Amino acid sequence: MDKLSGLASKLGGKGSHSSSNSGSAGQEDYVDKALGGAEKKFGGGKVDPAKMRSTNEKITDTGREQFEKATGKHVPEKFSN
Repeated sequence: MDKLSGLASKLGGKGSHSSSNSGSAGQEDYVDKALGGAEKKFGGGKVDPAKMRSTNEKITDTGREQFEKATGKHVPEKFSN
């Protein structure tokens, strides 16, 4: 998980979504839930998604920003908090 944390620190922290998500810290959108589910399934019992919540938020926010930058379209509200 150190690699995942390192990736999140490299990618996150620069986006506009990181400041707007602080108010919705208790809400998980579909992408956040999918990442947590993948960690449970493929993490071999070594990953606790609840502990990785802030790192996961940075990763999914960066993914959303890259999608919006590449396509010029906003991510639907259903998939973005």
